Amino acid sequence: MIPGYGNRRRFRDLNDQEILALAISSEEDDARIYRSYAERLRAEYPSSAAVFDGMAEEEDRHRQRLIETHRKRFGEVIPLIRREHVAGYYARKPVWLMETMSLEQIRGEAEAMERQAQSFYEIAAQRTSDAATRKLLGDLAAAEAGHQNAAQRLEEKHLHEDARSEEDQTAHRQFLLTWVQPGLAGLMDGSVSTLAPIFATAFATENTHTTFLVGLAASVGAGISMGFTEAASDDGQLSGRGSPVKRGIAAGVMTAVGGLGHALPYLIPHFWTATAIAMIVVFIELWAIAWIQNKYMDTPFFRATLQVVLGGALVFAAGAIIGGG
Repeated sequence: MIPGYGNRRRFRDLNDQEILALAISSEEDDARIYRSYAERLRAEYPSSAAVFDGMAEEEDRHRQRLIETHRKRFGEVIPLIRREHVAGYYARKPVWLMETMSLEQIRGEAEAMERQAQSFYEIAAQRTSDAATRKLLGDLAAAEAGHQNAAQRLEEKHLHEDARSEEDQTAHRQFLLTWVQPGLAGLMDGSVSTLAPIFATAFATENTHTTFLVGLAASVGAGISMGFTEAASDDGQLSGRGSPVKRGIAAGVMTAVGGLGHALPYLIPHFWTATAIAMIVVFIELWAIAWIQNKYMDTPFFRATLQVVLGGALVFAAGAIIGGG
């Protein structure tokens, strides 16, 4: 038993048969991962899905070669040994995490998978003194390097420049629909809608503690309401706007952030100092919203500024007048 590793064995303690069995199971796991990536991407990114289908087939061919080698050297029975049985062996991320991964993240993870495998085998080959084992590990490292070259060939075949550009545009559009649009709507709602109650309370009571509590309640309440509303309004199947959970989180969190921005200054005991800082924060929030609209939603900056700043000013004035009255 290895301290800190439970019943896992060190890689250097494995014999040639166990190393070969580990390589076979690793190739098999990687093929499954690539096929999972392909299924995840097939509907929206068919060209990238074809690349991962091809990479899975490459893994299958390498696995078959390894099995043939095992059959010649050790017979038909392959020991059951997997990555999690070996201390220090490179790990793969759980496949279910791919549901939250973007297209570029999946591509990057696939590249990292091949680099990790190649690097591990190269280091392991340097540490062994057995000639046969060294050759075996070197062959595995070369096979993983070949995987990277094969991936590049597959990309050239299936993912030509136009296809990649089209998929990148689709991924960018999905990012906007799933995260930016609901997040921006939440930030606008939180920043603008809480202005009236917060500043009405501030000018009516001139009590920073009471104003903070009202602002905190308004921000958190608006965030919860906005999050559930966004998540329940559209399941994303027909509109293509993506996961309702992701959109709900984006809208809810940004709504709360928008309100808390000008509520937090009222933690300062001095009323006019807190109010002055809160006004500065409001100004920054409104300009940030206008910038996001211009950068991500292609809204002309002047129009975005006019809409956001004018709307915020009107709501602020309403709160100040009501509180001052």
